[in-house]
Amino acid sequence: MPGSLSQLLVSPVFAWVILPILIILARICDVSLDTIRIIFIINGKKYLAPFLGFFESLIWLLAITQIMQHLTNPVCYIAYAFGFGLGTYVGMLIEEKLAVGYAIIRVITKKPANTLIEALQAKNYRTTTVEAEGKIGKVDVIFSIIRRSDINHFIEIIKEFNPAAFYTVESVRSVSGDIGSISKMIYYPKKSVHNLNP
Repeated sequence: MPGSLSQLLVSPVFAWVILPILIILARICDVSLDTIRIIFIINGKKYLAPFLGFFESLIWLLAITQIMQHLTNPVCYIAYAFGFGLGTYVGMLIEEKLAVGYAIIRVITKKPANTLIEALQAKNYRTTTVEAEGKIGKVDVIFSIIRRSDINHFIEIIKEFNPAAFYTVESVRSVSGDIGSISKMIYYPKKSVHNLNP
């Protein structure tokens, strides 16, 4: 058995097929962890982020070590780059499923927006409404801070009760006090913008 393993490790099959596949898998793991770690940092998860960073760097070292030991194998380079790209995609999918943290949604709609506001509040979404002046006249601006996992549900309500509404979604780093509070928050540039004609 040890002899068979030694023969496998020096065989062309290992160098040109098995090793590149292992490098791809390692890169998928470490880049996915890196994506999630960054999300945790943004959301203030200061204990989970270093934990993921440890495993991310360990996996990366294992992958780069194999690259350095097989510098004459161009397939390893391609596998390394391919694994990075695929790992970025997988990390985004995982982050989307985790939906860590909070988001602020701003909705701009023609007055009156009572029906939409009542529908949102009936689903236990806390809202703050401000009267404003837009190109088309008076509008209502509705603010709400929700869990990121609830974004799609919130938007479904908007589309059901006011499909012409304009809304933006932004990531929120922290919320002071209750989730219904909009004070002392730090937010990042808008994530998405929809429907420019409320």
